[in-house]
Amino acid sequence: MKILYFAWLKEKTGVAEEDCALPDGVADVAALVEWLTARGGGFADAFSDPSIVRVAVNQEHVATDHPLADGDEVAFFPPVTGG
Repeated sequence: MKILYFAWLKEKTGVAEEDCALPDGVADVAALVEWLTARGGGFADAFSDPSIVRVAVNQEHVATDHPLADGDEVAFFPPVTGG
């Protein structure tokens, strides 16, 4: 799977994107966020309040209960405002 980080999530994690296999026991976005948070450091900081993080899977906005599969593209970004 490819994981993309945008805006302050990119700054806090220190990476713009990474490729990894779907971790064991991770079946949905919420479990992926927990797995990322457990990495500690900037990942724990970036996901300390998951309610303010938005996510897209394969370029579609989804809720945290959205299922994941190997090969998915998962993008994390802050809320978007118009203006």
